[in-house]
Amino acid sequence: MKVLIALLAASALLIAQGGKVDVTGNWSLQVNTQAGGTTTPSVTLKQEGEKLTGKYTSEALGEASVTGTVKGQQIEFSFDVNAQGFQLHVVYTGTVDGNAMKGKLSLGELGDGTFTGKKQ
Repeated sequence: MKVLIALLAASALLIAQGGKVDVTGNWSLQVNTQAGGTTTPSVTLKQEGEKLTGKYTSEALGEASVTGTVKGQQIEFSFDVNAQGFQLHVVYTGTVDGNAMKGKLSLGELGDGTFTGKKQ
C-alpha cells in the first residue's frame, strides 16, 4: 500500500510539473527572414516566474538586452537595436516544448520571419 501511495504521489507531482516551462539558459536560434535570409543568433534567457530577461547576440543585429514573458507554453521576448541606421523593435513570439522553441518574429518595417531554437 505504501508503494502505491508513493507512486500516486510521484505521478501527481509529474503531472503538476508537466505544464511548467523553464527557459533559463543559453539558446541557439535559427532565423529565416525575407530581409536577412537565414541567420543563427543566440539568446541567453533568465526566467523568474513569468518574467524573462536576457541578452540577444547575432552577427546581423549585434547585442541587445531582452525582456519578455513565458505563460504556459507561450513565449514572447523583444529587444530594440540600431541596425545600419534603422531603429528596430524586434519581437519573437512562439511556443516552448522542453528544450525546443519555435515561432514567428517581427522586424518592424523590415518584415517578418520564423525561428526555431534549441536549449544548449
